[in-house]
Amino acid sequence: MLFSRKYQRRLQSSPLVELYPFPVQFYEQPPTENISLQDFETLAVERLKLLKSIENIGVSYIKASDSYNKKLESELRKLKFPYRVSSEEKLDDYEIRRKDHISHFILRLAYCQSEELRRWFIQQELDLFRFRFGELQEKQQEFLKHNNLEYHAIEAEEKERQKIKLLNSGGQSTIKIEDVTFYKVPFTDALELVRVRKVYLKNGFAYISHQEIVITVLYEFRQKLSKSLALTSRSLPVVQSDERLQPLLSHLSHAYVGQDYSVQRNVGKISLEQIDSLATKSYAPCMRQLHKALRDNHHLRHGGRMQYGLYLKGIGITLEQALQFWKSEFIRGKVDPEKFDKLYAYNIRHSFGKEGKRTDYTPYSCMKIILSNPPGQGDYHGCPFRHSDPELLRQKLQSYKIAPAGINQILDLVKGMHYQLACQKYFELTHNIEEVGFSLSHPNQYFIESQKLLNGSRDIKKETNQPEGSQRSQGSQPARSTCLPKPESQPAPLDMENLEELLSEGYTE
Repeated sequence: MLFSRKYQRRLQSSPLVELYPFPVQFYEQPPTENISLQDFETLAVERLKLLKSIENIGVSYIKASDSYNKKLESELRKLKFPYRVSSEEKLDDYEIRRKDHISHFILRLAYCQSEELRRWFIQQELDLFRFRFGELQEKQQEFLKHNNLEYHAIEAEEKERQKIKLLNSGGQSTIKIEDVTFYKVPFTDALELVRVRKVYLKNGFAYISHQEIVITVLYEFRQKLSKSLALTSRSLPVVQSDERLQPLLSHLSHAYVGQDYSVQRNVGKISLEQIDSLATKSYAPCMRQLHKALRDNHHLRHGGRMQYGLYLKGIGITLEQALQFWKSEFIRGKVDPEKFDKLYAYNIRHSFGKEGKRTDYTPYSCMKIILSNPPGQGDYHGCPFRHSDPELLRQKLQSYKIAPAGINQILDLVKGMHYQLACQKYFELTHNIEEVGFSLSHPNQYFIESQKLLNGSRDIKKETNQPEGSQRSQGSQPARSTCLPKPESQPAPLDMENLEELLSEGYTE
C-alpha cells in the first residue's frame, strides 16, 4: 500500500501527465525537449511502420469494421503506440504518449516536402485519429473540452420540437429519439455531413447525432494538420541547412524499414541456368520486366543494370556468376568482350563492394524503386504499377494470364496509388492464395516468400534440369510488394559518426 502511494505521487508530479492527458491529440504544440539524433531516427522509423501498417489495413479491411479495428489495435499494441485510456494509468503510458507526440512531428518534417507526401501523411494520420477517438468512449466530451471543441447537447424540449426533422435528416427513423444525443454546431464545422445530407440545418447550425460527431472532429483535425504541414514546408530551408538532419529527412520520406537484403542467404545455391525458370515463377513484376528486356535486347541502361544487378546479388548470385551472366548477354548484343571488361565489369565489381569505396550496396526496396529515378523512354527499370500506362498495364496482366476480375482489383489499387498493395494482390492471384499472411515491401522479399511457398519452406536447391522456358515466352507470373514492414526487423542501433554515410549509401533501402 505504501508503495502504491509513492507511485501515485511520482505519477502526479510527472510533467508528462499534464502534457499528455489523452492517448490521442491534435498535435498543436511541437515538442521542445532535446533528443539524440539516434532517437530522432528510431522514433521516426517506428511511426513510419505504424502509418504504413494503417495504409495496408485500410485497403485490406473495411474501415471502422470489427476486423479493421481488431487488426489496427493489434498493430498499435505491437508497435507500442497509445490508443486507449486504461482504468489505472501508469507512467509508462505517458512515456508512450510522449513517443507518439515526438514521432508525429518528426514525420511532419519529412512528409511536408511535396503535395503527394502531405496527402499520404494526412490520410494515415486521419485514420489513426478516428480509431483512437472512438476508443476514448465516455472520455470523448472531456477530450473535446480540453481542445476547445466542446459541443453542447441540445435540450430535451428542443429535441422533441425537431424530432421528425432530426430523425429524417440522418436516416435514423428506425431509432428512438430519446436514445440519441444531438449537438448543435455551426454548419461550417460539419461541411462533410452537410455535403452528404446527413444533418438537419437551421439558422446556420447543424444538428449532429453523437455517432456522427467524429466527422466534425476529423474535419477539425484535418484542417489543423493540413495548415501545419503547409507552414512546416516553408521552414524546410532552415531545417535542411542542418547537415545532420537533411539526409535523415530526405531519407525518411521514402524509407524502407524492412529486412536488409544485402545479406545473401542463398549465395552460390542458384545456378545461372535456373534464372529463366525462376523469373517466370518467383520474380516480382519489376524484376521480371527487366529480365525479359535483357534477354530480348541483350542490354540494359544504367538504371536497369543497377536495379536488376543488385536484385540478383540479393537472391544469391555470386560476383563471378554476375560477371558471367552480364558479359554473355552483352556479347550477344554485339558488345566487344574487351569493351565489356573496360566499361561494365568495374561497375559490377563496385556494386559487390570490390572497387571504389568498398561499399556493399543493398538491393533496391519497393519504395526506392517507386519514388526515385523514374524510367524514361527506352528504360525498363521502375515499378510497372507506378510507371506504366494503365492500358499497357492491363495488357501486361492479361499476358500473365490474370483473370479479368483480378485485373480489375489490381487496377483499382493502382488508381488509388496503392502500388505496393497492387503487387501484393498480384502475388495472391498468381500463387493462388487468399491472403499472403505477410507484408511485401521488397522485390527480394517477394522472391524469398515465393520460393517458400513453391518449395514448401525449403531452401532453394540447385536444379540440374534445363529451365522450363525462356523469359521470352510469358507465362504466369508473381507479384511484388506492400509497404507494411515486418515486425522482427527493428532498426539496428546507429553508429552516429557514420549516420549520414549510412543513409546516403542506402542504410535502409
